[in-house]
Amino acid sequence: MGQNFELDGTVKVINEVQSFASGFTKREFVVEVEDGKFPQSIKFECLKEKTSLIDGYEVGDPVKVFFDIRGNEYNGKYYVNLTAWKMEKPGAGGGGSRNAAPPAYGDDGPPLSEPPGGYGQESDDDIPF
Repeated sequence: MGQNFELDGTVKVINEVQSFASGFTKREFVVEVEDGKFPQSIKFECLKEKTSLIDGYEVGDPVKVFFDIRGNEYNGKYYVNLTAWKMEKPGAGGGGSRNAAPPAYGDDGPPLSEPPGGYGQESDDDIPF
């Protein structure tokens, strides 16, 4: 989708890792967010190697969840999943973050750096190795 989201709340539920016959694994957890008179319980999922993101957190801990929104259609019904890719304790300022996703680059690729040594110098060899 190209957009990342974040949400601050309190850990309410931590489920066990689910393993499927295909080898796929996922783990769900719930974060409670204050929303006026009625708190909201938001369910997230961690997939594959990210199932350990919630390790080290306990029910009642404050948490900031970074996630993507994923949606699909199955038999005429539509589903939305909130897929967590990073978690940190609020106020950690990035020092407490774990399992951060790699930086997303635009269509132009990663930022440019200095060219390698010898680049642009005249040489008798036209083969770079």
